[in-house]
Amino acid sequence: MLRWNAFPFVRYVVALMSGITAYLYFPDYFRLVTGILLIGFLSLGMLFFVRDKPHAVLKGIAGWLTLGAIGWLVTSLHTPLNDPANLVHLRRPIRAYEAVVGSQAENRAKTFRLELEVRKVLTDRTWQPASGRLIVYIDKTVAQKPRYGDVWLVRGEPRTIDPPLNPGEFNYKRHLAHRGIYHQQYLRPNDRVILGYRPLNQLTAQAYKINEWADSVFTSHLGNGQEFAIVKAMILGVRDGIDPELQQAYSAAGAVHILSVSGLHVGVLFAAVSFVLGFVKRRKGGKYVFAVIMLALLWFYALMTGFSAPVLRSAFMFSLLLIGQTLGRANSPLNTLAASAFLILLLDPYAMTTAGFQLSYLAVGGLTLWYESLYQSLTFRFWLADKIWKITAMSLVAQVITFPLGVYYFHQFPTYFWLANPLVIPVSSLVLILAMGLLVVGWIPYLGLLVGKALFASMWLLNQCIIWTERLPHSILKPLMASGFELGLLYAIILFGAALLLFRKKRFGWWLAISAVLLTGSVGMTTLHRKKQRLLLVHFVPHQSAISFVEGNKAVLLSRDSLSDQSREVTFYIRNTWDSLGVDRITYAQPGQTNPGLPLFQNRAITLVNWQGKSVLIINRLPARKGWRLPAVIDYVIISRNALQSWSQLKGRVAARHLIFDDSNKTPLTDRLLADARKLGIPCHSVRQQGAYLATF
Repeated sequence: MLRWNAFPFVRYVVALMSGITAYLYFPDYFRLVTGILLIGFLSLGMLFFVRDKPHAVLKGIAGWLTLGAIGWLVTSLHTPLNDPANLVHLRRPIRAYEAVVGSQAENRAKTFRLELEVRKVLTDRTWQPASGRLIVYIDKTVAQKPRYGDVWLVRGEPRTIDPPLNPGEFNYKRHLAHRGIYHQQYLRPNDRVILGYRPLNQLTAQAYKINEWADSVFTSHLGNGQEFAIVKAMILGVRDGIDPELQQAYSAAGAVHILSVSGLHVGVLFAAVSFVLGFVKRRKGGKYVFAVIMLALLWFYALMTGFSAPVLRSAFMFSLLLIGQTLGRANSPLNTLAASAFLILLLDPYAMTTAGFQLSYLAVGGLTLWYESLYQSLTFRFWLADKIWKITAMSLVAQVITFPLGVYYFHQFPTYFWLANPLVIPVSSLVLILAMGLLVVGWIPYLGLLVGKALFASMWLLNQCIIWTERLPHSILKPLMASGFELGLLYAIILFGAALLLFRKKRFGWWLAISAVLLTGSVGMTTLHRKKQRLLLVHFVPHQSAISFVEGNKAVLLSRDSLSDQSREVTFYIRNTWDSLGVDRITYAQPGQTNPGLPLFQNRAITLVNWQGKSVLIINRLPARKGWRLPAVIDYVIISRNALQSWSQLKGRVAARHLIFDDSNKTPLTDRLLADARKLGIPCHSVRQQGAYLATF
């Protein structure tokens, strides 16, 4: 049975996380939290020399309050919004600003994406100090790729990042706010001037230079195909060259974790280097030499990845394990894992809000607690069968413990993860070792060529394993949705189920049954509600018209352009809405084509749809001829493609109960019409300003 006093950092990190969570919901209680911190410190000081059991409980409460208050205050200190000089607090228009490039430039289809750290701004005619981090997209026609540390003079004013404008859409605004980013700007090449080179951090600048060197080594030996893109993602953490279809294949195979620099990669490299350098430990004082070499290599790899968050988590954990082993201290993997989380959250409390942090620590924690018991539950005489079962057991534990979060964040589940991982993990481990070996011997003419060819072949084999798995029938289950309440119930079922198997206590069985009944009831009610739903949705899709007619789990998407499941418009702006509604049967339709299941009348100017007894009119162009008018009142009129230039054009011609502007209209035109509508008392809705329009029938 677990004795929690043997895992002090588990208690510490839970207390710290409670304080961080408290700040996210209650950020305006500085005096109260400061008072709690002082009371906690004083209580701990008074109880320090008391050892009887009743006072031990008081010590625990005082310690919890102290660490919770520290978590709250650390989060407050890491929130740029609390800086009075932040761009958010500026009230005067910004004409220009000076900023330093604070990240590597990511390749997009037509732009480079990077982050800028603002130093000062020009408002009216006065320069004043300012702070703030923003996302910038600059056209690829610039003379040279932006470089970390470049100082820019930028013309124009950054705009605040839009909130999600479609139901169920990923909250990108909140995600960036947790990273201290509240603004973005799109730049043409002549919108900025390079003033000099002053990197924010010299160590980070060196990290990016090493990253670029490694990129050039991989490019010279692997070319620019998908093999290179996957190796670059696995080793350097840069995923901008991966084909979307291949990325989806990795997701369907349950191997998407391979595409990011993670603890798995650090663990494989740690094991490989330990094997190679094992002889060092057998010499006098060798364990100290071994520890120094391993720590140097571990943190060099972290440096090469640009200190990516997953590698930092793993580097902290392996460093603590290594130091403990070297000093002869007994290490508890669970306590070490919690200690690494504690350190990470002190440095970056908002890491707790990221899916990567949550999935990573849950997976490793689950493996630490349950993997050995599951692995030992079956034994095999043959070496190969035993190794396959070992990998399968690891995959089962990791997938079970991360399944609820996977459904909550990504709305899908890979059916054949148990089949793919026994193939993928060994091959990806080989790829990692060969890739790191290539960086070491790539400069040696024949040996570098040999290792490069072996790496290319291994990478090709890995991709083939993934594609083969993805092509199996029903390789991925979607859409799967879970509310916050259902997420909690799923974890309750997993924890009570594991406790029942381990401890054989009847009370765990009762709690398991109650959790299962509550989850079944919640899912059942949601399913019944979705079967009855009849909806009209005018989506926000930039510069597009996209309208969904939803009936139960079916939808017809009517759009001017030809769209499909793979279209960027669908994957970025519409898919999450359908998933949140339980829609999994989609028909794509276009005006001017035969559209099954969607009764409509259409010509070049208008499309009239009769849906659930309601009329929906899409106006692409108002007929110019005099005397044209609609004899009946229309329930929903959707203005599209700049069809309306002034409200007088509709007077006496179209009568509507609801007026909606989609985003195929030019933004300045829509803004002017909305301003006029407010003066005239005409109720209308703009998806650009107010988000997607949803009507329930």
